[in-house]
Amino acid sequence: MTKPAQIRDHGGGLDAAMAKYGGSRSDWLDLSTGINPEPYPVGTIAPHAWASLPDAGAFDALQAAARRFWSVPNDAAVLAAPGASALIARIPALLLPSRAVIAGPTYNEHAASFRAQGWQIADHGDGDARVIVHPNNPDGHVWDAPNFNQSITVIDESFCDVDPKISHIQTATQPGTLILKSFGKFWGLAGLRLGFAIGDPDLIARLREAIGPWQVSGPALAIGARALTDDQWAEQTRERLGDDAARLDALMTDNGATLVGGTSLFRLYDVGNAAHWQDRLAKRHIWSRVFPYSSKWLRLGLPPSSGWRQLEAAL
Repeated sequence: MTKPAQIRDHGGGLDAAMAKYGGSRSDWLDLSTGINPEPYPVGTIAPHAWASLPDAGAFDALQAAARRFWSVPNDAAVLAAPGASALIARIPALLLPSRAVIAGPTYNEHAASFRAQGWQIADHGDGDARVIVHPNNPDGHVWDAPNFNQSITVIDESFCDVDPKISHIQTATQPGTLILKSFGKFWGLAGLRLGFAIGDPDLIARLREAIGPWQVSGPALAIGARALTDDQWAEQTRERLGDDAARLDALMTDNGATLVGGTSLFRLYDVGNAAHWQDRLAKRHIWSRVFPYSSKWLRLGLPPSSGWRQLEAAL
């Protein structure tokens, strides 16, 4: 008998919160993820993007926009995918199982994907693969560039677009290196399911083969290319996110929380009793993130401009 898939701990899951605490989706403020609450305005999508198979020109346009936006070195390859998670799930199959070094706590899909392919997981020491989440989720830790002496080095920069100067994109030419980018976080379009792998051309070619053709939808190709060329929106968004993160810190520390870390898309606090805080906020229809490995940590994303009053009232 096939065992049911294990449900891993993530943000989101607002349907479960509504089932327990009541209310409709419009009543709730979901702060459990690190997704920009003011998403990129997607604009008009041409009908052919919906009705036709994506063509090579659309993929080329997206790849060119990605190369320019992230200053990708010429010798590194770029692959667009249906979300960074699709890449994370396939990367461990690129090598025969051995030992992967993944310092934690961090985003749990990396270790889960390696384990599913038979790898042993360690949080330090040597291994054939190494993963760093940069900046780290949930504490925002910023890593130095790794030493690249593994067969595969994965640098997950899903939250790096809030501060491009810390990116390790110039290391994408190192053999065995894959740098991951998530479109859903900074641009606030997680439902679009768009992500990128950048790095070693041989590994990128093998990932491309594993994912298959037409791996990104026509609308995602169009929206992604448009957003990645909108530098003004990106700069204005970074400024707004920084201001809102500082506002959230002030609000939380004034109410007894201690800042642990984070990025300008999410903040991590020591609140003493995280379960109590989550319950207290949920009763006011605000969903937050707690972690199975810490009874004290509470992570909050940023509210949209219309949600600050609800959060302030709840606190």
